[in-house]
Amino acid sequence: MRYCSTRGKAGFTTSAEAIIRGLAPDRGLYVPADKLVPFAFANLPGGSYQDLARYIFQVFLSDYDAAEIESAVRSAYSPGNFDHPQVAPVRKLSEDLFILELWHGPTYAFKDIALQVLPHLLQAAVEKTADRSEIVILTATSGDTGKSALEGFRDVPGTKIIVYFPGNGVSQVQKLQMTTQEGGNVCVAAVRGSFDDTQSGVKKIFSDDQLSARLAAAGYRLSSANSINWGRLLPQIVYYFAAYNDLVGRGRLQPGEKVNFVVPTGNFGNILAGYYARQLGLPVKRLICAANRNNVLSDFINSGIYNSRRPLYQTSSPSMDILISSNLERLIYELNGHDPEQLSALMKDLEYSGEYRIDRETHRKLQNIFWSDFADEAETGRAIADTYRNFKYLIDTHTAVAKAVLDKYLAREKDSCPAVILSTASPFKFAGSVIRAIFGGNCYRENSEFELLEILARETGGAIPVNLANLDQKPVKHKKVIAREAMRDHLLSCLNLT
Repeated sequence: MRYCSTRGKAGFTTSAEAIIRGLAPDRGLYVPADKLVPFAFANLPGGSYQDLARYIFQVFLSDYDAAEIESAVRSAYSPGNFDHPQVAPVRKLSEDLFILELWHGPTYAFKDIALQVLPHLLQAAVEKTADRSEIVILTATSGDTGKSALEGFRDVPGTKIIVYFPGNGVSQVQKLQMTTQEGGNVCVAAVRGSFDDTQSGVKKIFSDDQLSARLAAAGYRLSSANSINWGRLLPQIVYYFAAYNDLVGRGRLQPGEKVNFVVPTGNFGNILAGYYARQLGLPVKRLICAANRNNVLSDFINSGIYNSRRPLYQTSSPSMDILISSNLERLIYELNGHDPEQLSALMKDLEYSGEYRIDRETHRKLQNIFWSDFADEAETGRAIADTYRNFKYLIDTHTAVAKAVLDKYLAREKDSCPAVILSTASPFKFAGSVIRAIFGGNCYRENSEFELLEILARETGGAIPVNLANLDQKPVKHKKVIAREAMRDHLLSCLNLT
């Protein structure tokens, strides 16, 4: 499998080089350059999650040998990393509604599924090249990616990891997960501004040729753990097939029968993995894109106009508080017939005017696959309460956005296909919002976020995840708060190059 950039000026490269680079030299995103051939379902492994991961990885990582893939999968998806033997179990709520739990990893967020394996893929990729530079993982996070990346790359030889997060744009639990991070190769800083400010600052660093030359002279090379990196996106394809296999295995679906996936979406990576799964033959009827009050994606899917010139709201689902969804670039490239010139023109419009419009045919293709709406804060809270009352099942705020949007879809479309909601975080990561939704908006207002963990466990019978239980007792190791304009200098400081 060869890879190319969405913007068409980086030539062809291998999966190993695409994973090392993260962002293409022309500022585009790497995508498969060769046509995807749908899987024959009879050939898909029916065993463990690990078996399925090996099978899918071999398609996309053709320059990796079987031993390298085996080592990465075995190391990542071990009982020491994931507290459930299925890695991503499917829970049945009703005959037509299922929850895909993607938060059984070490940081209790879906990002773990990709970020536990990415360091192993990256190390193997480095071994394939003659370049022995130390890899600097540079990451912007809206909440969950940062901790997952820090945990995945902590003390990995030959790497350093630098994470930036919006100072007032993450939950208290998410913030402490990052600022208490241990490891000799990690560096974390809060950025004054939004996630979009933080993400644009990281992209600016990647496109700074003078900085790249300075880093190369010092023996460093930049890469990314964000979903702009193909090595982050690829592992997410696996759990769509795993969920489908589970429903077939329990007799709810016959092989080839269609299913809907409902995905809470911010940067568009998680749902884009579902698109690639569909291209590989997974029988997906609709990918339902669930947005929160920052509904730039639902507006785009419904109108064909992407308009980021709007207020950014802080919500109870902070990982979705995003106005510039980087992975949408990959989808447009796939839908517009792999036209890099048209794609580049759209991205230039976005950069200079904050808006672009796709053509009618591309929009038609988009709406054939995707359906979208958004949930406001009240609807999100009601979805948490209703799900607990009706099913005695706890969901976090992001999963609640997906549940609320699915309800809207079913009310309008009258679709009888079973639906799988991708549950992206443990409800205990957002205990305050969850408990107030269930027991009333004025309950427990005086309690701290960490007292609420205890209350939520006591009132619902749930178990506090081990790594969250004493998080507020850990020493804060990373206290830097910087301006977006200072990110370049901060990076150099982390690398002792100032």
